[in-house]
Amino acid sequence: MRTKFFASPTRRSIIFILIASVFSLFAFRLFQMQVVQHKAYDEKSAGNSIKAMEQTPLRGVFLDRNGKVLVDNIPAYTLRVTPVDYDTSLNKILETILDAEPGYISRILLNNRIYSKYVPIRIKRGISFEVVSWLEENEQHLAGVDYIVEMQRGYPGGIMGSHMFGYTKEISPQQLEKENGYYNPGDYVGHNGIEKTYEHVLRGEKGYNYVLVDSKRKEIGRYKEGVRDETSVKGHDLMLSIDADAQLVAEHEFIGKRGALVAIEPATGEIIALVSAPDYDLNEFSYVTSREFLSKLYNDPDKPSFNRATMSVKPPGSTYKILSAVAALDMGVITPQTTFFCGGSFTFGRSFKCHGAHGSVNVIQAIEKSCNVFFYNLIYKIGLDKFEEYSRRFGFSGKTGIDIGEEAPGFIPKTDYFVKRYGEKWPRSIMASLAIGQGEVSVTPLQLAQYTALIANNGKSFTPHIAKGYADDNTKKLIPFNFNKLNVNIRQEVFDIVKQGMYLVVNGAGTATHIRMTELNISGKTGTAQNPHGKDHALFICFAPSENPKIAVAVVVENVGFGATHAAPIAKKVIEAYLLKDKLKQKDEMLLPKIDDKIAGASFAD
Repeated sequence: MRTKFFASPTRRSIIFILIASVFSLFAFRLFQMQVVQHKAYDEKSAGNSIKAMEQTPLRGVFLDRNGKVLVDNIPAYTLRVTPVDYDTSLNKILETILDAEPGYISRILLNNRIYSKYVPIRIKRGISFEVVSWLEENEQHLAGVDYIVEMQRGYPGGIMGSHMFGYTKEISPQQLEKENGYYNPGDYVGHNGIEKTYEHVLRGEKGYNYVLVDSKRKEIGRYKEGVRDETSVKGHDLMLSIDADAQLVAEHEFIGKRGALVAIEPATGEIIALVSAPDYDLNEFSYVTSREFLSKLYNDPDKPSFNRATMSVKPPGSTYKILSAVAALDMGVITPQTTFFCGGSFTFGRSFKCHGAHGSVNVIQAIEKSCNVFFYNLIYKIGLDKFEEYSRRFGFSGKTGIDIGEEAPGFIPKTDYFVKRYGEKWPRSIMASLAIGQGEVSVTPLQLAQYTALIANNGKSFTPHIAKGYADDNTKKLIPFNFNKLNVNIRQEVFDIVKQGMYLVVNGAGTATHIRMTELNISGKTGTAQNPHGKDHALFICFAPSENPKIAVAVVVENVGFGATHAAPIAKKVIEAYLLKDKLKQKDEMLLPKIDDKIAGASFAD
């Protein structure tokens, strides 16, 4: 049967045609692939032997308002392994070289097992030059192991700024899931402070160098002489509103103390200095942070990681009397001529003391003398809900929106709060303490600074902020960030009246005359907040120059006593550092020759 089938000439012809057609088709495809489309297939073939080497861009640096570098980049070596090429039998050797505990590398590889085995994993940052030399010498025995030079944060300005700057740390798996593909495992991102807020401005754009590798993925040269390489683009530099001189003085004044200071430029809302004390050393976060440091940081009873400037809430004490005066004057329930008699106490259901017997005083005198009795009377004329309304106008009982993220809203009570707590017949005597910043009133140092800035600038300012904008890489010009305008909508004459009282606090017969200056006028208000757990907290708010305010300062020092004694002198020194820096530097320079003369003429005994 088979012989007959193949014997047929017709059938032989059909089979021949079919075989010829198949071979023709194969020949055509070979010609098409090897001649016509060879470039495209060369690209695909090369792709199987090309390795993309990611280039981490330089992170943008931080400059103070005068262009001084506060946060910079410093070079550091990072050891990496690529799982597809790496032999885990090397773990013990590398852990010995890195002085790491057993299981250190295994743990990192396990945590990153969900990612592509072709993506290099950072094992340790900040490795020493000795380790780098060892890696170079033993390269042929360390398949899948390499190192790269990355830039880590450095702080050349000598400023701590821990709660303000924030720091960078390795991205978490949760963050990786939320991102749009820019980040890889092991990448570092901003954490806390302006490092986090402005991450997308600071991080830059990644670059890639393409290299050819052999079957063992050993590098054998650059792909197409580097013409396809993509250059990384540095992140934008941030121009901060911080003044380095004022910040350094503020940090120095808080050494050994607990508390906070915030200084603001009244007209713009720009933060000139921000301190939370105690603080911590950001250099510890530049590389791999030790467990010992973290344990000490988080277990310290003084809580240095807690941002007291924006998160600590306390009664504002007598600094809040200015708000009571503003509310009463704006509502028209008193005039500048209205007086109340102070015999040393005030009675409403029970007796409330004053720290003196001031006689008949008007609102300006009451601010100057810090007369409690005058303001006890005011709160009942203002009313509780109006008191809360005016507080909100000045930014209390809500977050300011500062650009470092973490912030507490504070609390100002109103009628429904007391009804809920005590019932419809709640004791009205509670209100007396509110007028002098005691009782249920609680505010943050940042809120106090914003309040002071608004008073200084007649009720107008902007949301407090630390970053002014970023530098355009092409034009080198500042691209400013936009912040919300603030306006408390209170009559100008009201501010004129209360500012007279604040001027007399320092320059009259008030409670802060010891910080009076001949070079410029300071207007302020002292405060002492009661503390049931120890010594009272010292507070001081002020602005200067009185005639044309350029800086508003709020100082809170915990558990030390009176505001006039402990907080006011700190504010004065920060004002001097900011407004009189040229004069102070000139003074220092005048002293230098005298010191040199003494040294030159000195003789030393054996």
